[in-house]
Amino acid sequence: MTHRHQANERDAAGQSESWIGSESWSGDERSWREQDAPQRWFDVLELLSEHGFEGMARAMQVLINEAMKVERCAALGAGRHERTPLRRGQANGFKPKTVQTRMGALELRVPQTRGVEFYPSALERGQRSERALKLAIAEMYVQGVTTRKVTAVMQELCGLEVTSSQVSRAMQSLDAELAAWRARPLGEMPYLLLDARYEKVRVNGVVVSCSLLVAIGITPDGRRTVLAVSVSLSEAEVHWRDFIADLQSRGMHGVQLVVSDDHAGLRAALRARLPGVKWQRCQFHLAKNMLDYLPPNLSQPEVSAELRSVFDAPSLEEAERLLARMVEKYADIAPKLADWLEHNVPEGLTVMAFPLNQRKKLRTNNMLERLNRELKRRTRVATLFPNAASLLRLATAVLMETDEEWQTEKRYLPKPTTSTAS
Repeated sequence: MTHRHQANERDAAGQSESWIGSESWSGDERSWREQDAPQRWFDVLELLSEHGFEGMARAMQVLINEAMKVERCAALGAGRHERTPLRRGQANGFKPKTVQTRMGALELRVPQTRGVEFYPSALERGQRSERALKLAIAEMYVQGVTTRKVTAVMQELCGLEVTSSQVSRAMQSLDAELAAWRARPLGEMPYLLLDARYEKVRVNGVVVSCSLLVAIGITPDGRRTVLAVSVSLSEAEVHWRDFIADLQSRGMHGVQLVVSDDHAGLRAALRARLPGVKWQRCQFHLAKNMLDYLPPNLSQPEVSAELRSVFDAPSLEEAERLLARMVEKYADIAPKLADWLEHNVPEGLTVMAFPLNQRKKLRTNNMLERLNRELKRRTRVATLFPNAASLLRLATAVLMETDEEWQTEKRYLPKPTTSTAS
């Protein structure tokens, strides 16, 4: 045991001389390191000798702590307690910091200074790695990976145990970028599509269904873009009105047609914020709503085919003629259905006033429905959001990703024909 200790001392002395004698250090700097370096080398070697690989974390902790002190001396221009005209500042103690590494948690003592700016370069590199790791965690979350799976991946790849609170903090690193995207300026938007879906969110300790409001626009050159997303307690008029007002404050203008499902709050908000703009009620939802008024003695495929012929008519006049025939046909045998057809279907014919070759993609909210399904695929992993901010963060990230894909695609709408065929 004595022989091995002596051998360790000889090895340590040799390595210490090698470290201290590095050509990258001047004579003065070398004197700072000579004060404690040999003893610290012995400490490191003893840890490795006695504990093997299990002592790696503690050995690394000693080395990094010493390296930071040496670096502080270089930044100050003087060693510990050294009086020299080259000194640029004063040492100011240490600040504890726990750093998670593949070898485990390192309890570091970060040197502080007064009169000169200083931060150890080793920790700066660690911080960059930590930011990269947080972004990776955030990306996994956005892609629909559960917190449990994120933890397992980090444990397997990095040897780190990641808690749910750490995952949540990683999400917050994206907030500035996502907020900037939600606030970006807009421009002319002839066509506006609006929709909402509901998610479970904990609000003031109570689980409630919050509405996720989404807006999609189609630009004058026929390209689609995600305009906005917001989380509200409901689809009440006040929430839709504020949502549309925010779009306008960001520069949205030139809206000619709004496409959405029927909702009293939304329609009231449109009247208040976009008066005079035409509204197209989604034909897909109209067809679904009709089934609620269909009596059992009528054939669903037959009535649905008749309604589809109204929607597929080449002109508004032809659509109105076919609708009138349906109303007359069912007035006696299904009066509730006939009344519903007469008062609701015309709201789905507004698109007839727009170019014939663009109507098919403007007459429904199907594009938003597909986007909502993608949102659901991501949000169903969470099942319950701890707060509205977490829901908004995930939804924004998904929609931002979708919008970037859309920017590289071809036109969504063809160039309008000269005739509206109305």
